[in-house]
Parts: sequence; C-alpha cells; structure tokens
Amino acid sequence: MPLRVGYVREHFSSPLLQFAEADGGKTVVLVECPSGTGQLISRLANDEIDIAIALTDPLISGIANGSKAYKLVGSFVSTPLNWAVTTGKDSKFNEIADLKGTTIGISRQGSGSQTMAYVMALQQGWPTDDLTFQVNNDIRGLINSVNDGSTSAFMWEWFTTKPFVDAGEARFIGSVPTPWPSWLIAAHPERASHDAVRKFLDTLTTYVGAFDSKEKRASEDVEFIKANFGYPVEDINAWLKTVSYPKDCRAIPKKVITDTLSVLEKAGVVKAPVAGFDVGHFVEEDVTTLT
Repeated sequence: MPLRVGYVREHFSSPLLQFAEADGGKTVVLVECPSGTGQLISRLANDEIDIAIALTDPLISGIANGSKAYKLVGSFVSTPLNWAVTTGKDSKFNEIADLKGTTIGISRQGSGSQTMAYVMALQQGWPTDDLTFQVNNDIRGLINSVNDGSTSAFMWEWFTTKPFVDAGEARFIGSVPTPWPSWLIAAHPERASHDAVRKFLDTLTTYVGAFDSKEKRASEDVEFIKANFGYPVEDINAWLKTVSYPKDCRAIPKKVITDTLSVLEKAGVVKAPVAGFDVGHFVEEDVTTLT
C-alpha cells in the first residue's frame, strides 16, 4: 500500500508535488490538509495519514506535551518561516503592539498560527497566559474573522498571505520569523514500516536536491510554482531567495529540537520535565539521523 502523506498545498511543498506526480500513486498518495499543522497532527492521530510534512514548532510541542501519534523522522525546509501578522482592511490595529489583550485568530488548536502567537507575545513582553484565541480553520476563515471584528489579527506565512493583502482584503502590520528551521517530517511510530519511511525520505531528498539547485531555481522552479499556485513571478523569485532545503531529508540537527524547545518553554507552550528533555524521545531513531 502506498504511504498516505499529509501536506499543506503551498509553494514550500513543490518538491513533494513533483515527487508525487512522477510516482503516480505507486508509493505515495498525497492528502491535502488546508488547515495546516493542527489538522496534520489530528489526521496522524486518527489514522488518516501515515506521514506529515508540517511546521517544526507544533510538531515538537505536540511530542513534548505527550502526543504518541507520531515521531520526527526527517527535515524538509532548513530556513525560517516568515509569519505575517495580518489584520482587517478597516480595523483599528496598525502595529503588533496594538494587539495586546485582544483575540487572535488561529487555524486550529496546536497549530503553527497558535504557537507563533506565543512567540510574538514573548517578543513583545506580554504575559503568554493572557492570550485569547478563536479557531477559524483556514486562511479564508481567518481573513473573514479580522474583517468582521471577531479577531484582531492572525499569523500566516508571508507569501501565502500576500495575494489577499494585494487584493485589498486585509493589511500587514508586522512579521515574526521563526527562530528555527520551518518544516520537519513526522510519521506514525507503528503504522508505516521503517523501510517504507526510509525509502520515502531518500526519494524525497532527490527531489528536494533538484528543486534546490541553482539551475532549477533559475527557471523551472519559477514556472512550476507559477503554474501550480498562480503567484506573480516577482513574488516567486523573492521567496526563492529566502528558502533552502536540507541535503538529506533523513537528518535532523539536534540543535533544531533543543533550540525550539528552549523558545517554546520560555513562551509557556511546553514545560520541561525535572530531568530535562531527552532529544532522542522526539525522533524515530531507526529512521532518522540526529546530527
């Protein structure tokens, strides 16, 4: 049976889409999760997918907070994610400082949009236990909520949000880049064989390497993203200048896990056990290599 791979259909997923297109359903079947990492984690727990390509912080916080639905098996994007802070087109909010004490829109509980709100609060010096959230499922629901006034703002990846801002549906008021590489890969610890997961990651490494090459970035990557996502060429080129992918999708730097846990602990998202976090607890050691 092919592996069921959960993903978010965004420009970041281009190498995965190219892999799946060439594979033709023989070894992988893609399962789109438009609500993001919260939905991906839920589908891992509910036996709807075997592997998830998802945001680093909610994956790590989920395991730290006791989830048994998955372990980390690899890396997907090695650069930070730039989260745009976005408000309604006619709202009274003009900068991040204006959001203190307001209700923030998120896609789902445990999502990157929620985790990064805690990071934003930490940067602003706000008490993280004072944050209030409203779940709005996806970017369309989030935009509706900032325009009907039920939330003050939401956080979503910069270039994914930009078309809505360019269309006058919402306004940027700031950005918060992640203090960690943005995307990791997780798998259910028992559902898929370790051999199948290793093969998937090795093949994905090939497609990631090709996509990340200087030659492909010059033209083919741009044309692929334009055809599949409809972004303007100038936005695609601007994004390509900010992103890089790992040389080996089966490798996870220990520092990614420890640094992310450190920030999440300061933000109040996770609480370390008395003996501290064991990095090995977060990964499927028979599949991935900690570097």
